[in-house]
Amino acid sequence: MNESVDRFLNYITVERGVSPNTLAAYRNDLYQLVEFLAARDHGANGDVPWDEVDTQVVMAYVLELHDKGYSDTTRARKVASARSLFGFLVEEDVIDSDPTENLSVPRAGRSLPETLSLEEVEALLSVSDGDSPDSLRDRAMMELLYASGMRVSELVGMDLEDMDLEQEFVRCFGKGSKERLVPIHAQAADTVRAYLVGGRPKLANRVSGRAVFLNQRGARLTRQGFWLILRGLTKRAGIQRKISPHTLRHSFATHLLRGGAPLRHVQELLGHASITTTQVYTHLTSEHVREEYEKAHPRAR
Repeated sequence: MNESVDRFLNYITVERGVSPNTLAAYRNDLYQLVEFLAARDHGANGDVPWDEVDTQVVMAYVLELHDKGYSDTTRARKVASARSLFGFLVEEDVIDSDPTENLSVPRAGRSLPETLSLEEVEALLSVSDGDSPDSLRDRAMMELLYASGMRVSELVGMDLEDMDLEQEFVRCFGKGSKERLVPIHAQAADTVRAYLVGGRPKLANRVSGRAVFLNQRGARLTRQGFWLILRGLTKRAGIQRKISPHTLRHSFATHLLRGGAPLRHVQELLGHASITTTQVYTHLTSEHVREEYEKAHPRAR
């Protein structure tokens, strides 16, 4: 069990770029869960099979948190950590179903996702302006992420046959290997095409296979590798605050909604199973509407 938790912690570090404090909170919450499961099953080393954890077991864990006097906010955070872990285990095919899916816990204030301004997006997209294979690749990845809203795991997992640049579509495989087709705009397609013609052939070798985005050794770029690239591009673009690979996905969704795209449309593009997951972005667009109202209304100034 601890091995699975450690793999999940590595995943959120790379995929979501969580802060050290957030990572520490996840680690504390999930090791506490493992200790509960081991004690309940009289295990000594946290080796209880994950597929033996059902909703009743998770409810017993929540009740124990209540009995120990944790606040609603803390309990909600600990259950949210468990939900993230079980979602990861489903995605990794470790378990077949999520035992926290229908769990009801006290609601705590939901933090809004971090997004980039349009100016910051432009800076990030334009910073890789050279013609080297690395520059062509990095510019193509940034354009594609912001054009499609795909997850970085979907980006680095993409093969050549998953792209139709003539029709301006890409194929993504999301959580649970669910397939979806996502349209991209012409500029993004042109940028990717420039990389495929002038960049990828210079990086490719016998280990490249059908992978679209390659590292210096010609192998498929990893999530960790992408994270290092993004960190360098962020610094060069002059963006002071810390951003993660998910920040471009959040920005894609928020900017689409601000531009008038229907919520259902954005849900489909992001590959969210439930529209409630997408609804968090409506809070961001509502804030934007309020700001514009305050600027424009003659009685609001």
